[in-house]
Amino acid sequence: MALIVGFEKDDREFRSLHPTEVVCKYILTEMDGRKVLQLNTYGSSDRENPNKLSQTIQLDESAAQQLLSILRSEF
Repeated sequence: MALIVGFEKDDREFRSLHPTEVVCKYILTEMDGRKVLQLNTYGSSDRENPNKLSQTIQLDESAAQQLLSILRSEF
């Protein structure tokens, strides 16, 4: 779990999609005077503890703007 403060392009390629599909839930809050977007994924239905919080990442406003720019240019 981490607060992402920037993005860098990786030149490597991935060979396959992950086999598990999940829904990502998000929370937007203000903390210490800055907006933070938190993305949460939860265990899939076939896991031992389904729907248990699995992964969390946070983006501050600057990182969210960078991600938005990447999404617009890449898609």
